[in-house]
Amino acid sequence: MKTPQFFQLHRLDDRVLADEASAGLMRPRAAVSPKFFYDPMGSRLFDAITELAEYYPTRTEASILGAHGPAIGAAALAMTGPAPVLVDLGAGNCAKAERLFGLVTPRRYVAVDISVEFLRHSLKCLQREHPAMDMVGVGQDFSSRLALPPEVVDGPALMFYPGSSIGNFTPAEALHLLRQAHHTAHGGALLIGVDHVKAAAVLEAAYDDDLGVTAAFNLNLLKHLNRLLGADFDVRQWRHVALYDARASRIEMHLEARQALTVRWPRHERPFAAGERLHTENSYKWTPEGFTALLHDAGFTGVQHWSDAQGAFGVYLAKA
Repeated sequence: MKTPQFFQLHRLDDRVLADEASAGLMRPRAAVSPKFFYDPMGSRLFDAITELAEYYPTRTEASILGAHGPAIGAAALAMTGPAPVLVDLGAGNCAKAERLFGLVTPRRYVAVDISVEFLRHSLKCLQREHPAMDMVGVGQDFSSRLALPPEVVDGPALMFYPGSSIGNFTPAEALHLLRQAHHTAHGGALLIGVDHVKAAAVLEAAYDDDLGVTAAFNLNLLKHLNRLLGADFDVRQWRHVALYDARASRIEMHLEARQALTVRWPRHERPFAAGERLHTENSYKWTPEGFTALLHDAGFTGVQHWSDAQGAFGVYLAKA
């Protein structure tokens, strides 16, 4: 059995991360990056979210790939050529990319994620299921810069970015990332999952489930900040808020102070009024026409997309 190879291109420097989080908390309207969700507990809670009845993106995307998999695989290979490198952005537990193995027969699987230790465990488990496949793990925060070692992507690649995670970026940031993916694909292709604009009630339920798993995921960010900053957030003093901003076509997640309070960490403190919010995530939703135009702006051509019967979600394929 082969052994996964690892490149840690981005080391999580706690001091740099702490400075970033601290600056976000001190803004007039406090906000931190959604990357602070993904400590080991956060990664596991997100896996649980994908199993919830309310959280349709994961199962809808899976149903699209299940229903149209052979056609998607054939179209992808027509763009990349046989046996492409499969680059999985935000790989997590690698389960979504594994479904593509039989469709495109990659010569190498490259899993990219910021949560390196979680990725190591996931790849070791996956390697046991596919002992002959070349597997590479890359620890990188591609939200700021996507650049892989040349020996890892040594030919046309199928860039895979599932789960509608592109929605965590503003339109301008999404365009920047897609341009980098276009460059990294070396003339291959991009396969990406995109959540579509739909009724606010459906969207808000997906981010505020009855069991409170998404609330726990959001509140866990405060525990992560406590460890990172030496802060004294008390999760009992905060509540989870998810709302849809139709004007911006985005779901917003916040943590709202239940009472007036002050959070302290070394050399800093931040008062919050009752009802004041800490903004933790945006998730932009796209129309098919809008996302196709975005792909063209990023340099991709030949855009195809598949959707579910309701048009709730789209899987897009484009030539780099």
